[in-house]
Amino acid sequence: MPALPLDELQFTEKDLLTGKLKTLPALHPEKKTERSFVLYKPPPKARDPALLEEFLERAKFIADDLDWLLALPHDKFWCQVVFDETLQKCLDSYLRHAPRKFDKVADSPPEVNDLMEHLHRNVFLTFLRMSTHKESKDHFITPSVFGEIIYNNFLFDIPKILDLCVLYGKGNNALLHKMIENIFIQQPSYFSDLDETVPTVLQVFSNILHTCRLQCEGASAKPQKLEEKIRMTPGDMPLKELMDIVLYLCDTCITLWAFLDVFPLACQTFQKHDFCYRLASFYELVIPELESVIKKRRHEDSSLMLDMWRRLSHSRKKVVEVFHIIVNQLCLQPILENSYDNVQPFIEEFLQIFTSVLQERRFLRDYDELFPVADDVSLLQQASSSLDETRTTYILKAVEGAWEGVDRRKETTKGPSMPEETAGTSATPPSSNKGLERLIEDPVECAGAAVMPSARVSGVELDSLISQVKDLLPDLGEGFVLVCLEEYNYDVEQVINNILEDKLVASLQKLDHAMPRPLKQDPTPLVTARCNIFQNDEFDIFSKDSVDMSRIQKGKRSDKATTKGLLNDKSIVAEQRERYSQYSVIVEEVTEQSGEGLFYQDDYEDEYDDTYDGNQVGANDADSDDELISRRPFTIPQVLRSKEQGEEEEEEEEEVETNAKEATKDHFVQDPAVLRERAEARRMTFLARKGHKPDNSAAVAGGAKGHGQSRETVQERRKKEANKGARANHNRRAMADRKRNKGMIPS
Repeated sequence: MPALPLDELQFTEKDLLTGKLKTLPALHPEKKTERSFVLYKPPPKARDPALLEEFLERAKFIADDLDWLLALPHDKFWCQVVFDETLQKCLDSYLRHAPRKFDKVADSPPEVNDLMEHLHRNVFLTFLRMSTHKESKDHFITPSVFGEIIYNNFLFDIPKILDLCVLYGKGNNALLHKMIENIFIQQPSYFSDLDETVPTVLQVFSNILHTCRLQCEGASAKPQKLEEKIRMTPGDMPLKELMDIVLYLCDTCITLWAFLDVFPLACQTFQKHDFCYRLASFYELVIPELESVIKKRRHEDSSLMLDMWRRLSHSRKKVVEVFHIIVNQLCLQPILENSYDNVQPFIEEFLQIFTSVLQERRFLRDYDELFPVADDVSLLQQASSSLDETRTTYILKAVEGAWEGVDRRKETTKGPSMPEETAGTSATPPSSNKGLERLIEDPVECAGAAVMPSARVSGVELDSLISQVKDLLPDLGEGFVLVCLEEYNYDVEQVINNILEDKLVASLQKLDHAMPRPLKQDPTPLVTARCNIFQNDEFDIFSKDSVDMSRIQKGKRSDKATTKGLLNDKSIVAEQRERYSQYSVIVEEVTEQSGEGLFYQDDYEDEYDDTYDGNQVGANDADSDDELISRRPFTIPQVLRSKEQGEEEEEEEEEVETNAKEATKDHFVQDPAVLRERAEARRMTFLARKGHKPDNSAAVAGGAKGHGQSRETVQERRKKEANKGARANHNRRAMADRKRNKGMIPS
């Protein structure tokens, strides 16, 4: 009898109060065990023995309770999960307060680390079992009912799924992907919840922009009230508030990346809200502003600023990777898999996404550094012959324009930057200001592959910035203005403001304000800088002391050979004639010198059979080839023959050909019956070699019924019955017997 699913299973038990038998479904509140699960609290930051003991006791309770829960049978486990509210609160508290990989965690004793690892594993196994509707062929839940159970009882929701991805995505990507995919497949309502969650994520971006006094494009700007307190910019914020913004940004970006990396099918839902454009616009406004603030305030608290700088660098890298995951899932992956006949919609989606973010120059630079846009465009060109070259060229030129004034290079050294899973926060940062200054001055070292060097201004643009400062402050020297611009990242307004308010850094205040601009000399002289068609060849007189003058010819050569002269030159033919004439001298017999054959006569043995030594046995048979016993006469090549030799040899060849034709003629007509017998013999020999047996259809037919059959007829019928599946029946009898033996066909 097949097993019933848990939602249809019922139990009959005796009522303790009335003593009567009652029938209850397997999922019923009375089947729940009374057990109180405590809430999780993170480990203490201070190494206080009392706080540490309290944490160990609480974590031990939770770990033991989860061990008990995981050991329950299928029906009792689901009753406890569905009807025990304390269990859900305990799991929710762990997802909210468990330390992330990018959080700074103090060094803990070994027993704390072991207990944390045990608890971390138990929570994951609990959620994994909650997401599985079929544990075995006897213990399962109907898929549609399973989706209703987890959705109506809030066993899973979008915030929990996001926390699961950021906590367990590293190292469990495949298992977590299968788990989340099963949840979304069995309950499609989660896609609607995700669709309602995306505006909340965008609101998080807006809150960060609002706090930093940065207005996103398209946002509704309202006039500020008179009595409203003026909001501070990031440069004026207290250090703790600035740290909160960076932590909030880091947590948001890494959580988004972890979710899309584990479950890329959600990219379609995100892009419905124009997420790529909003993400790039947010990046362009926030990241440079926070970087500038950290650089300016790097002298306040070196350890804290170093931690903020690394978190910000990790966040910006994750933003770029989130953008790439969406583009890859929606546009590039379907083209690579060739799963669609028409790839034009995916190409159009790619072009629209990048066209919308072309004005975000900083974002384009960072994205192109990690994921070159030219490679993606090349893939589109290979996939479609009707690609709009105008739009793709426009996008590529915009990307190239974003690199203007910036050294385009790949970061090969990351210095003290932390690995991806820790985001540079678990290690103890240097306490000195010099370490922080070196890390900030060289962003490549601390920020990983996503951070780009600051743009350097040169040429006409630099002269324009210097002239803007000198228009207001004409007493300053161009050299001093140039140093100030380099110090303040070529911000003219900030340079003028700091000079007027006397807020320049100490290194600039010591300089001469009338310092002239240094003149740059051309390091390459004219001679070494020139390039022409003789560059570094045998006639380059600038790089060589001597040149072979015999190789130099002025004008046309007088001894140039003509075509007629080349044809009349027979010197090569004369040389070859002498060479080929030596091949015609062939010695047929070699005279044996006296004494050479004595050695062989002395070694003669009586047992040697010399009967056939003097006779060519079988060599002159009628069916032998003449080439085996005769030497082919030497033939002089036609180009080396004289006129008389050529005519003689042609006559000899014609005579030989005539004799050969006469010899091959056969005027005898054979008997057709003999020919048919030979053909039939060859056919039977061929069939016997192939294993074909003669037709025994007459033997299989046998005689009339009721008179018995011969032994040969019985044998032929048995062979036909056993082997008939190899031809017309396609082995049906043998396969039917095989299925019946394995129990696939009821007997």
